[in-house]
Amino acid sequence: MTCGTLHEVLLRAASAHASRGFSVYDGRGRNIDRRTYPQILEHVRATAARLAAAGIERGDRVLICLPTSWNWLDLWLVALWRGALPVALAPMGNMAASESYLQKAEGVVERLGAKRLFAETALREEALKRGARATAAALMTPDEFAAVKPGGPIEPPQAGSTETAFLQLTSGSTGLQRAVMISHRAAIHNPLAIDEAVRASLGRPARDAIEGVVSWLPLYHDMGLVGGMLFSLLHGYEFNLMRPETFLGRPRLWLEALSKRRGVLSAAPNFAYQACVERLDPADLEGVDLSNWKGAMTGAEMIRPETCAAFSEKFARRGFDGKAFRPCYGLAEGTLAVTVDLKGQGIRTQPLPKGADAGLGLNRTVSTGAPILDTEVRIAAPDGSILPEGAIGQVRIKGPSVFSGYYQDPQATAEALQNGWLCTGDLGFLKDEELYITGRTKDLLIVHGHNLMPHELEWFAESATGGGGTSRAAAFSVATGAEGEQAILVVEVEARNPGGLPALEHEIRSRIGRTLGLPLAEVVFVRRGAIPKTTSGKVQRAELRQRYLEGKIERLA
Repeated sequence: MTCGTLHEVLLRAASAHASRGFSVYDGRGRNIDRRTYPQILEHVRATAARLAAAGIERGDRVLICLPTSWNWLDLWLVALWRGALPVALAPMGNMAASESYLQKAEGVVERLGAKRLFAETALREEALKRGARATAAALMTPDEFAAVKPGGPIEPPQAGSTETAFLQLTSGSTGLQRAVMISHRAAIHNPLAIDEAVRASLGRPARDAIEGVVSWLPLYHDMGLVGGMLFSLLHGYEFNLMRPETFLGRPRLWLEALSKRRGVLSAAPNFAYQACVERLDPADLEGVDLSNWKGAMTGAEMIRPETCAAFSEKFARRGFDGKAFRPCYGLAEGTLAVTVDLKGQGIRTQPLPKGADAGLGLNRTVSTGAPILDTEVRIAAPDGSILPEGAIGQVRIKGPSVFSGYYQDPQATAEALQNGWLCTGDLGFLKDEELYITGRTKDLLIVHGHNLMPHELEWFAESATGGGGTSRAAAFSVATGAEGEQAILVVEVEARNPGGLPALEHEIRSRIGRTLGLPLAEVVFVRRGAIPKTTSGKVQRAELRQRYLEGKIERLA
């Protein structure tokens, strides 16, 4: 069956792969609640009638703000089946961070004109307490939804392949979140192209070697949603879903889950492999067989060759083959994958060229593979002219997986899509038709796979110091060694009371830790006016970062 829409993908999975389905682990990563694809389809058809009774129509924006669970999967698929536009929003974490979180959620609800926000009761209580009226008005809990009386089963609307299927939010942690419009065509093409890349790296059809996918990645992240759920659905793989907090608390459960399938794919950012290296002892993993892991996809942040080498060496005794590493590069505006390793030889590197961004702590950079099926990648100068092989420039892409634009944001869309090419904001070079990432043109911080906007860290610092006018703060990231990118915060203060700096540093770290869950690698205090700024007063983060790396910042003791 040829699938033109995600509705047809679900129908095909139920008919062609009736014995397979989704399995959701509980919070302890032990017990599993499994449903086959026919059961999923039956439930979606019935529940879509409840969504209609709740007033959701075709094209309505439906925000899903829940932990990893069957409730999340149900509501996303049901909204899709109804013809609404599902939008995944990260759930609220630490209650101490609720004010900052609600500001972000309120902005998303208002900008998208969301008809409904599915979330837990705690979010409503916080929204009412803090005056987030749009959030409180749109919110419905899973229990309230379950109490809605449905009509008869509902079939999906007739849709074209170029119509928007869902919206994917950018900048998963902080800052202005734009909604990326992903068409049915893009949502189908990208998983198909990933499977083709896996086939090339294995030297045989992926389904001959792969039985399932194991993922702990959050479903509000494109790597979890597209690379996990939609990839499994499209190809009829078993999908085993674990909660992110389960991995973060006990990473060994991820490796245990991987060993339970004949052949498995699983993706993670670099920090996850580093966490396993640092926190796990292969001697304690009795019975774990990682020879089943046929594709260890790695992306979402800079891939560090030393991390991959350490992981390969440490877990070889548990059957892990370093050739299973599949480096890749992608972004939400590309639906997910842009390049994937096709050679199946593991991590391959090139020396970092002269002029590359040394602030990422790299001496060598990893090949992220060749462009996926029907996709072009080129390296361009700032004026758009194409650069030769080996030259560092802006990474631009073109292909059927590229997004349709930002929802109701024509200006941002025009900036990102130029003459049919997506300007990614990343820097890199091509060598033997493979892409190597060396940095980025924008101020974005990428820490543990999550995008962070520097201004929000700066706001917390300035609120603690009482600055923000003549006294400023600046955030950027650097990296040394296998830990990956770490956040650095430089803060201007009056120099008259150096004895108060330890207490001020503690307050800044606490505010950012509670609200963003982000540890700072270093807080550097400098005199007022020491942070470089443009003539219009904008902080020059790149210039300050370079001074930091060269040891040219005059610090206050």
